[in-house]
Amino acid sequence: MMTTEQNNASLAGRVILVTGATQGIGREVALHYARHGATVVVLARSVKRLEGVYDEIVAAGAPEPVAIPLDLLTATDEQFNNLAFQIKQTCGRLDGIVHCASHFYALSPLSNQTVDEWMSQYRINTVAPFALTRACLPLLTESPDAAVLFVGESHGAKPGAYWGGFGASKAGLHYLTAVAANEWDVYPNLRVNLLIPGSVNAPQRNRTHPGEAKTERAQIADLLPHFLFWVSEASKGQSGRVIELDLRPQLVS
Repeated sequence: MMTTEQNNASLAGRVILVTGATQGIGREVALHYARHGATVVVLARSVKRLEGVYDEIVAAGAPEPVAIPLDLLTATDEQFNNLAFQIKQTCGRLDGIVHCASHFYALSPLSNQTVDEWMSQYRINTVAPFALTRACLPLLTESPDAAVLFVGESHGAKPGAYWGGFGASKAGLHYLTAVAANEWDVYPNLRVNLLIPGSVNAPQRNRTHPGEAKTERAQIADLLPHFLFWVSEASKGQSGRVIELDLRPQLVS
């Protein structure tokens, strides 16, 4: 269980890469890490939105971030490797990656889903987190204390009708986390975990559950102490964990 001290952990001196950093959970995580002293590498497809997050971090007086535009749907091995090189040249180190980028197509029966829909969701939700982490692995192993945090989804853990390609692609992160944790046990300085946020008032939840009242969900702010804990030194030594959160407000009858 996290203590107040752990919730207020400092990330001063650390460099953390956050994907999907211009909207929803990814944006708030990037801002939260910056407020706690991290140099945040914000990654997303839209240059304009990246500039907005960059400006907000600078205006808050946090360490100057690094903004890198990259389309995870089409990125090649060479582009992932170039990204890692750019981080090395610009920041000199990398102490963590948080994979918030996610692609959801639509809820529909399997009979209506297409190969292209499955491929695009797997590409962003499963393949890109693997490829980006692999490219940055040399930097992570050089850090005195490094963390990789994959961000899952509840239907990747508990399959449900109509979730098809999205749920399957998120389920792949469970396997990826387990394999990475097993392979990386030779690096005592490196850990990898999977965080499942649960029902949260975020843009993707609005699309998947349009009839759900926002008051029935947790707020993104409720998640932030957990995102902080799992990249800070407070979680050192814990690897291969699946952390499934349910932070919804308790309804009083």
